[in-house]
Amino acid sequence: MASPQGGWDRNYEQPTRPYPAVDPQPEDRPRVDAGKLWAGGFGTAVVAALVALVGILLVRGVLGIHILSPSDAGAYGDATTTTYAFGAFGVAILATGAVHMLLMLMPRPMAFFNWIMLLVVAVGVLIPFTVSAEVESQIATAAINLVIGLCIMSLLNSVAGIATRAGRTVSGDGML
Repeated sequence: MASPQGGWDRNYEQPTRPYPAVDPQPEDRPRVDAGKLWAGGFGTAVVAALVALVGILLVRGVLGIHILSPSDAGAYGDATTTTYAFGAFGVAILATGAVHMLLMLMPRPMAFFNWIMLLVVAVGVLIPFTVSAEVESQIATAAINLVIGLCIMSLLNSVAGIATRAGRTVSGDGML
């Protein structure tokens, strides 16, 4: 006469299920259209670079706040402005890679992506306040960083939704 299992070996018992067991297969995971994802990521990177450029032109040219370069450099600034725009481009490309990895490996990938991006944006907003500069320059730089980060986050959320297709679905009777 067998007694019910107890303790550490209870997990080895096969439960009786009222429904057929469906083990997740690789085909059941959402599929990522890498072409669409990376095309959208490249578009996001171009938009992020242009947001950086427009932000700097607005702050320096229209508002007259000296940011990223000396005051005698004009509204565009100097090579630092171009570097800042290319930096925004690079961050968007890195974020696209992160989205791709998360979509392939993580449960609820966009929740993780949004948290990662919000924390990266927070760092970008706080960094200007850690250097010695005029307060208005710090605020302007933080604002540009905020807009660039939110731009990247929102566009890649949309791109990821379009580039992700549902995997196979299993109906309640275990049939495909």
